[in-house]
Amino acid sequence: MSTNSKIKSIVTVNAYGKKYYALKNQKLKPLKSLTYNSSNFVSSYLSNRDMITASIEISRSIPNEDLGDIIDIRAYEELGLDQTNEYVIKYAERESTGDIRNFDLFVAEPAVLEETFKETVKETKYIDLLLPAPLLYRSLYSREMLASEGVHCFIYFGQKDAFVTFYKNGKHLYDKSIEYSLEQIYDKYCELSGNRVNEEEFFGILESEGLKTIHTDYQENLRNLFGDIFITINDITIYAKRAFDLSSIDQTFIGSAKGPIIGLDEYSESYLGLQSSELNFDFNLDSDERYTEQLQYMLAVASMEYMENSEGFTNLTIFERAPAFHKRASGQFIIATTMAIMVGMAYPLYYLVGSYMNDAANLVLANQESNLKAESGKYKKILGAKKKEIKKLDGFIVDKSKIYHAKEKTLTSIYDKKVNYHLKSELLYNFATDIKHFDVNINALSSSDDSFTLSLLSKDEKEITRLIKHISEIHFDEISSIDIEMISKDPKSEYYNGILKVDLR
Repeated sequence: MSTNSKIKSIVTVNAYGKKYYALKNQKLKPLKSLTYNSSNFVSSYLSNRDMITASIEISRSIPNEDLGDIIDIRAYEELGLDQTNEYVIKYAERESTGDIRNFDLFVAEPAVLEETFKETVKETKYIDLLLPAPLLYRSLYSREMLASEGVHCFIYFGQKDAFVTFYKNGKHLYDKSIEYSLEQIYDKYCELSGNRVNEEEFFGILESEGLKTIHTDYQENLRNLFGDIFITINDITIYAKRAFDLSSIDQTFIGSAKGPIIGLDEYSESYLGLQSSELNFDFNLDSDERYTEQLQYMLAVASMEYMENSEGFTNLTIFERAPAFHKRASGQFIIATTMAIMVGMAYPLYYLVGSYMNDAANLVLANQESNLKAESGKYKKILGAKKKEIKKLDGFIVDKSKIYHAKEKTLTSIYDKKVNYHLKSELLYNFATDIKHFDVNINALSSSDDSFTLSLLSKDEKEITRLIKHISEIHFDEISSIDIEMISKDPKSEYYNGILKVDLR
């Protein structure tokens, strides 16, 4: 607050429970209603149920100037957002190494924000800081109330929403809404009891006695109800440990908008098997109330830190302060018009009117030009990102095509060998079987690839001729050509000699 002399106090707003506080001089004072005061810094938080939270991975090769556009495009594609609608998309980067950057996404619909904070903005006119509820816990680490090592689980039961949040080494890791807000707990309790119990009485017992109530009917139904709740929370815990490779969870903190629920931390330990404590920290901020919601303290601390340094904060607000008069379009128009009138008073009325109209037209055209440049720049960035992505995918397709064709050739070759290849040994065996039926001998044999050369000997040259004819007829489908050179008689013996050449198909 010391860095901004115009801000006199911080106003924190719980729009769901309609509770408002003013922080001034280290005292958090409840307010009966909200009012407009430009010297107030107004902050609030958005419940899990009113937004989408997710995480995405982005290549580290993406330039920082293109990062926002790429994340917007990926958010629409991966979260299945309606392309015809606008969304408030904010992100926070996690610590990561290697070629991939990890980001937490927080996505909200403007219509939801306007409906949720309609009454607030009607009175205050603006909201300076609007934080996602799961990020409020960072105040516990910045104020060193919790050590920034290990894994912590926070379970919070709000009036209209309940959510489970995980932090690792002081950084937000994962969060998940559950269907057990205080209002839903009351409705489910009435279903279990079989009748509509008095709501004020129910929350009175829950606040003062909790699960250790002496009322037997309340105790039994509450234990059954919270048994179902912790079964759901246990499933979320199992998922978080598996998804984020968590070996253990060091501590669980449980709180509610009504304050600590007696016996709930012990009940949590028996169901989850985790060390559990009440979500009840001393922020060194005085309050006149018997109990002030812990999220309000965290929001007040976050507001002070945001005013000192806004870097690293995820601000979802769409309810900006009105700019200074001289920075508004209307203010600029009035100033320009006034100056034009003052100058024009020295000229005849004709020149005064002409000057006024020209200045007004120029101002309108300048505003239109500025808006069109911004719109054009936005779509140029989107097109540039898409072109880069298409180029990358084209390269990927070329690489995969080369791999595919290489494997196709290999498989075709293997198939050809298995289906079409003729074993030489089998053919030689068949030739030997055939030769046995004729008075012919072989004194030499050679082969090269799919060709054979046989040196034949026989006392009768007709036997050689008959053998060749037999082979041609029997093995017609397996031979592409068969030829024998001149059959000649060996002068030193009574044998005829012929060289038979056979080419396989």
